[in-house]
Amino acid sequence: MLREWRERRRLSQLELSIQADISTRHLSFVETGRSRPTSAMILRLTEHLDVPLRERNTLLLAAGFAPAYPEGRLDGPQLEAVRASLRKVLTAHEPYPAVVVDRRWDVLDANGPLLRLAEGAAPELLEPPVNVLRLALHPDGLAPRIVNLGEWRAHLLTRLERQAAAIGDADLRALLEELRGYPGGTAGGRPGPQDVVVPLCIRAGEGELRFFSVTAVFGSPLDVTVAELAIESFFPADAATAEALRRL
Repeated sequence: MLREWRERRRLSQLELSIQADISTRHLSFVETGRSRPTSAMILRLTEHLDVPLRERNTLLLAAGFAPAYPEGRLDGPQLEAVRASLRKVLTAHEPYPAVVVDRRWDVLDANGPLLRLAEGAAPELLEPPVNVLRLALHPDGLAPRIVNLGEWRAHLLTRLERQAAAIGDADLRALLEELRGYPGGTAGGRPGPQDVVVPLCIRAGEGELRFFSVTAVFGSPLDVTVAELAIESFFPADAATAEALRRL
């Protein structure tokens, strides 16, 4: 398992041993099972390999140690402060859309403007857990209203592909294959020279709303659930969108 993570990060044994300040011989023995690592050694190596907390626990269990990182429930008392902070961020972002997702892009919370954007999607796509990528790209979801569907789809699929490769999640790979099977839209609506990021252009009523997104994560998580949370905030990409959202 350790070797798989090292290869996923495209590091040689020499490079990892230098970073972790251990001998290449010892690292080789650990990878081949000739030497049993301590829990501290596992945590040091996984830190340098940027292994997600959930998978660090898996490596510890495989070596016969207890998990080092707790996994709280977002609706539980332990994460009450986290939950309250997320809600404040969502509320403060109004009238612009924002959503909290887990690492598999399932919606955990969203503000009113985001929910209004999802209106008109097929009811089955809005049944919990709502997957925000499926909702965006499904032909019965938001896809028919996305003006630049081809570009936005390519952006989301590339992002998901990188994430699935980085953390080795089988569910993400399955989601990626599912989304690749959806219709991809046309090549129209490409970003213009004034755009600095790929915008999301979506029809709303008689007009069109243009957004760019910003993703935020917790900077120093020690809980598996917290480490896998992300806030996707959408900002107006032009003055007309900002004014339309203020009116709404």
